[in-house]
Amino acid sequence: MAIFLDTGKIAEVEKAMRMGVIRGVTTNPTILLKCGVTGGKAMIKKTSVEIARLIRPYPLSVEVTTNDRAAMIAQAREYAQWAENINVKITVHGPQGELENFEVAHELETKHDIRVNMTAMMSAQQCLLGALAGATYVSLFGGRVNNMGYNCVEEIMKARRVLDAQGLKAKIIVGSTREILNVIEWLGAGAHIVTVVPEFIAGMIVHPYSKETVQMFLADARKAEESLKT
Repeated sequence: MAIFLDTGKIAEVEKAMRMGVIRGVTTNPTILLKCGVTGGKAMIKKTSVEIARLIRPYPLSVEVTTNDRAAMIAQAREYAQWAENINVKITVHGPQGELENFEVAHELETKHDIRVNMTAMMSAQQCLLGALAGATYVSLFGGRVNNMGYNCVEEIMKARRVLDAQGLKAKIIVGSTREILNVIEWLGAGAHIVTVVPEFIAGMIVHPYSKETVQMFLADARKAEESLKT
């Protein structure tokens, strides 16, 4: 079980690595824009190379920016050359349900030895087919599944059971995390990895009773020190 960080900010990655609590980083065009990464491919490359260096040997996911079959393969091959711990995000299908993405993922894994993270999945059956295609990671968007009115936990459990039963190597990543509760809930349901935004790490650590207890310990320590002086 592991936690990946959803960010494109170098400082956030550095902090999480100093804490020792993450085992990878995921990005996509939306995350990079929110983090202020502008400047086109050159800045995407610069940011990706730096993050990959910071988290090595843990993986960094970088997403292709096209849905053209040939262009996806070309981009993926370029991204994979930036660092040995970069894997490439390919969406489960195209914007209109095009199926070539599966061909792309299969070719990248089997012919080019490039690790693929098949992303934007909403069901266990998509996870199964992604794993059969050879993807190293299958990414289920848990928050969006919940938004559709059914519990993502059931999809995670089904996906994990079938992948284990079939002996498939793909790891289940669950992202689109909406609340801190999701992290333990989804890992407990069978996700191999859950992705979190940086502020969730602090939320997982800081507890009001822990804070109260620490304050009490420090106050009593000061009293004990003062008593030793008299």
